Amino acid sequence: MSSTARNATKKNIFKAMKDITFDQTISHQCGVTMNDSVEARAIAEFMEENDPKVTVTYNPATIRIDGEGKLIFKMDEITEYLGRDMTAEIFEVNTSTHYGRMVRVDDNTVILFGDMNEVMEFI
Repeated sequence: MSSTARNATKKNIFKAMKDITFDQTISHQCGVTMNDSVEARAIAEFMEENDPKVTVTYNPATIRIDGEGKLIFKMDEITEYLGRDMTAEIFEVNTSTHYGRMVRVDDNTVILFGDMNEVMEFI
């Protein structure tokens, strides 16, 4: 809201902390945002085809992959789909950000967990 519009309405656009309420539900979602690239597109397509709980969103410069519970990225399967080598290191370089707990199980497997209790076996 511009200062002109605010002056015209005489309303404060900000709420006091005492007036803010937070949703107390727990989400078990997890996801990753990747810079748009050949590798990221292949990962997104592969995940979307192989996991019905995956949602892929294509943005102008990024690709977002969201899931419920956990997302399992198997580098050997992605390598086969992509047609060239995909390593956990290349995966991590293409990753801009993620939410949930990311665990690199071994050189072949990266798992994102939405349920924090489930990740405890890896800590």
